[in-house]
Amino acid sequence: MVKIKKEWNEFKVLLRNVPATVMSLFIVSVVIMNLLANKELSFGWAVTDCGIIASWMAFLTSDMLTKRFGPKAAIEMSLFAEVVNLGVCAIFFIVSKIPNNWALAYDMGEAANEALNATIGGTWYVLMGSTVAFIASSIINAYLNAGIGKLCKKDNFISYALRSYVSTAIGQFSDNFIFALIVSYVFFGWSIGQCVIAACITGVIELICEVIFGGFGYKTLRKWEARNVGAEYLALVNKG
Repeated sequence: MVKIKKEWNEFKVLLRNVPATVMSLFIVSVVIMNLLANKELSFGWAVTDCGIIASWMAFLTSDMLTKRFGPKAAIEMSLFAEVVNLGVCAIFFIVSKIPNNWALAYDMGEAANEALNATIGGTWYVLMGSTVAFIASSIINAYLNAGIGKLCKKDNFISYALRSYVSTAIGQFSDNFIFALIVSYVFFGWSIGQCVIAACITGVIELICEVIFGGFGYKTLRKWEARNVGAEYLALVNKG
C-alpha cells in the first residue's frame, strides 16, 4: 500500500510538471492515430493504415519526455494518454448508437449515417490491436532511448539524435508490426511478410518525420533545462 501511494504521488507530481503543450500534443496524437488506424493507406503492393500521419508525433514527444523525465515517466504518460484515448473511444461509441442523423446524411442519405456510425463507433479488434501495440512500443521506445542515452558520453544534439532515431525506428517498427499481427494478420488475412513489409515502410516514414522535427524537440528540451522544467518531479524521484 505504501508503494502504491508513493507511485500515485509521483504520478500526480509528474502531471503537474510535464509542460501542458507537449502533453496535449502527445494525447491528441494518440487519439488521432488510433482513430485513423481504421482507414487503410495503400502504396500499391504495400498496405498500412492512416495512423502513421499522427503517430510520429507521439514518439517525438515520448522521446522528449524520456530525455527530461526518464523512461518510467514517459511510459506512465503513455498509459495515461491511452486511458484518455479509451475514454474518447467510449464517447464515440455512445454517439454512434444515438439514433439521429449526421449532417452528411442530409446530402447522402441514410447510408452516410451507417458508415459514419460504424467508423466513429470503432471496431473492437482495431482498438485492441492499437492499444496493445502502442503500450508495448512505448515501453520499448522509452527504455531503448534511455539505454542508448546512458552509453553516450556527451549530452549534445548528436547524442540526442542517436538515442531518438534508433529508439523511434525500433519502437515504430514494433508498434506497426504488433498492430498488423493482431489486426491485419488475424482478421484481414495478411501474411507475415506483408506485416513485416508494412511495419518497415511505416517505420521509415515515421523515422523521417522524427528526423525532420528532431531539431525542434532538442531545442525545446534545452529550454526546459534552462527553465528547470520538471524540477519538482526530478527531485522527488531522485530522493527515492
